[in-house]
Amino acid sequence: MMTGEDPQSASAEQRLREFGIKLPAPPEPFGAYAEAVQTGNLLFLSGMLPTEGHKAKFIGRLGAELDVEAGRQAAHLAALNVLAVAREHLGSLDKVTRIVRLGVSVATSGDVRDQPKVADAASELLQDVFGKAKNPSRLVYGVASLPLGKPVELEINFEVAG
Repeated sequence: MMTGEDPQSASAEQRLREFGIKLPAPPEPFGAYAEAVQTGNLLFLSGMLPTEGHKAKFIGRLGAELDVEAGRQAAHLAALNVLAVAREHLGSLDKVTRIVRLGVSVATSGDVRDQPKVADAASELLQDVFGKAKNPSRLVYGVASLPLGKPVELEINFEVAG
């Protein structure tokens, strides 16, 4: 899908265009907090949910109301929201020099063990946009419940250029 250039040299904004990835409008906070906080060269994003605007797109838990594929779609949408908020805060995703850490919480029911498969959907999108060299460390949690009944919540920390 990439053009003839070395994929590692393509900027994040170029990759968005080349992969045809359209970012949604950045989500509005659901409470009294900031979506993004930058200190020095670190950008911390609040928990990103799979929402469109201020509306729920996915509700439920993996293993109960949702299957792995729906969980992956939710994680992908949450990752698009991550990119939208980061771009709004930074002005350009090209300012991201490294993804430091990705935390993925997956609401599950019963003895579900597929949380990493769900988390991979977010990781794969981030890798498409930023390249494999910027892959983060990752933690994946199975939890009983997440805000607003959402199946997935992402927490991410970026290193950014000044």
